Amino acid sequence: MTKSELILRLAALNPHLYQRDVERIVSTIFDEITEALAAGHRVELRGFGAFSVKRRDARIGRNPRTGTAVEVAEKYVPFFKTGKQLRDRLNGGVDTPEDDDDDDDV
Repeated sequence: MTKSELILRLAALNPHLYQRDVERIVSTIFDEITEALAAGHRVELRGFGAFSVKRRDARIGRNPRTGTAVEVAEKYVPFFKTGKQLRDRLNGGVDTPEDDDDDDDV
């Protein structure tokens, strides 16, 4: 789903809102998440997941075309960890092995 598809879907589900207002709301949410991550903060959306920033150390990489060594600078990358509710929904509510303590085989 693209951002524009999300906006269209939300506008269809909320006919009392103008599409331009839905677009402004979605853009504001994404901008706030981006600004928080840029400031080094963690953003948690309960039931959905958490966005954070991870630091990758500088390293020596290889140019795949020539095979020569290349210095890769330290960098920060966004990281997303799914929430339990989202994982459960994606897996159809299937129990994880740790949760399978009950004896249904009687």
